[in-house]
Amino acid sequence: MGMMVAYSFQSRFVPLIREGLKTQTVRSARKRHARPGEPIQLFRGMRTRLCEKIVPDPVCTAILPIAINFASARINRIEVGRVPLLDLDAFAVADGFEHLDDMSAFWREHHGSRHFDGVVIEWTMPRCDGRS
Repeated sequence: MGMMVAYSFQSRFVPLIREGLKTQTVRSARKRHARPGEPIQLFRGMRTRLCEKIVPDPVCTAILPIAINFASARINRIEVGRVPLLDLDAFAVADGFEHLDDMSAFWREHHGSRHFDGVVIEWTMPRCDGRS
């Protein structure tokens, strides 16, 4: 078993992950992302004293290239797997935001309103049937 891939999340996303409402994350390219079929670790406050695991390790189901474009400080185009999405609000909700404007504001604050290329990692929660 190789090194397990871990992702850190801000507190605002923790309840959504716990409730199974957020099952994806958008990340910059890095040396090693999760691969489909691998368990992944989801943390709040990684590399801090208050680090905590959010949920039992989910399994990565997909990793796809993503491109996010802005026009006048608002996300106006998202491509996943090089295919433009038709419903940007639905993607924003799946990513843990109230709507596209909420996601746009978060991205402006954390990444700036410039073109972003990265990956979207999707996961599924382990079944809670006592057979874990």
